[in-house]
Amino acid sequence: MGMVLLGIAFYITWKIYYRVEEKQDAIKRIRERGYLLALTDRNTLNYFLYRGEPVGFQLDLLESFAGYLGVPLKIIASEDISKLYYYLYYNVADVIALNLPVSSEGRRLVHYTKIMGETRLILLQRRDHTPKFIKTLEDITKLDTVHARRNEFMSPYYRSFLKQTAKRPSLIEDPDISQEGLIRKVAEGKINYMLCPENTAMVYKRYYQNLDASLVVFPLYAYAWCVNHNSDTLLMKLNEWLAISRKSGEYKKTYLEYFANQKIVNNMRSDYVTLRGNQLSPFDKELRELSLKIHWDWRLLASLVYEESNFHLGQVSSKSASGLMQLMPATAVKMGMDSVSTPVQQLAAGVRYIKHLDEQLPDEITNPKDRIKFILAAYNVGIGRVLLAREKAQKFGKDPNRWDGNVEYYLLRRSKKDPYAKNDTLGDFTSDYTMEGFVDDIISRYYHYKNNIPQ
Repeated sequence: MGMVLLGIAFYITWKIYYRVEEKQDAIKRIRERGYLLALTDRNTLNYFLYRGEPVGFQLDLLESFAGYLGVPLKIIASEDISKLYYYLYYNVADVIALNLPVSSEGRRLVHYTKIMGETRLILLQRRDHTPKFIKTLEDITKLDTVHARRNEFMSPYYRSFLKQTAKRPSLIEDPDISQEGLIRKVAEGKINYMLCPENTAMVYKRYYQNLDASLVVFPLYAYAWCVNHNSDTLLMKLNEWLAISRKSGEYKKTYLEYFANQKIVNNMRSDYVTLRGNQLSPFDKELRELSLKIHWDWRLLASLVYEESNFHLGQVSSKSASGLMQLMPATAVKMGMDSVSTPVQQLAAGVRYIKHLDEQLPDEITNPKDRIKFILAAYNVGIGRVLLAREKAQKFGKDPNRWDGNVEYYLLRRSKKDPYAKNDTLGDFTSDYTMEGFVDDIISRYYHYKNNIPQ
């Protein structure tokens, strides 16, 4: 009887341990899901769109890490740090990619990566501020109101600031606004003071030249990314990648590109930075209207146009494709476009071609997402190749009506034999075969557009 009880106890202990280890294997979860899901915020440092291209300090680092893991990247963006932590805590996402202070309170919430940098906390104000420019913490009184971005990880530093003041000012922690949004409010005189990381303040100070960031309210503190407490394997991989990135100089180069580069100021002045006016391209109005003809989200259509021409007029490819949507000469004529067509007419011709491709696809492709991917592939390589790939998928036991891992696979491996038996068929392609990455790039960019541009 004693041996039976011992065996049961051993079994229960093993099951509990196994489940914990399985829960902690975040890398396995990511690979099974098929992509890294990261959390960050929108601003002209971390993550934004510039002339249709997703860019940003945190985005560049995340793409580097996703490449290290060998998986695609998807992003959830929010100005509310509490919401990002909620997503992380419940395993909705994998990592918060922000310069989060490494604090004792933070350690109770998350596991930090190795330190990524250091900065100080400063009081940001206007140089010409009236009635009072604050030179020292003793100048602050209970009549003053200081704003800060609500951030649980920063709470110890906010409390330290309040303790240092002779008379406690009002501290308002704003939840649903980005750091950049608060900085803009200070510059425009809508609020008088805010607490801000020094490295961030110095970037925006180049643009808002009436700002002063000289008063330090907390000395150097470290910052890092974070994962939840059940993501030990992911933390290990993050630290491995970070060590390699630092050794190669990639991390420093990326940091300087955003925090010590005048181009960030130029970005802030552009009408095509989404954080300034939600304008993606000069053709947003036309894309919104034309997308209704094919029942697409206009941002998906915009992503296709960007892939073809970067929204630049007058593009002609080496294969003589032309226009904003890069139609081949015969297709252009068929769709009613010629060399004197206006930008709107070029876009309309491309939309007619999309509709034409959709009509040629079998009705059996019923999943809307799959159908869009079939259309995008046909737009790039022609409907004939896509239909042949469907036939091959069906011949070798795959689903001819599904894209990912089915028809996609056989379009990329076009040998006459079973592609699974011939791994080098990619080498058989002609030099102009550009299917690989085309669909995924458009879909990936579309998700970035959805993150940054309202419907």
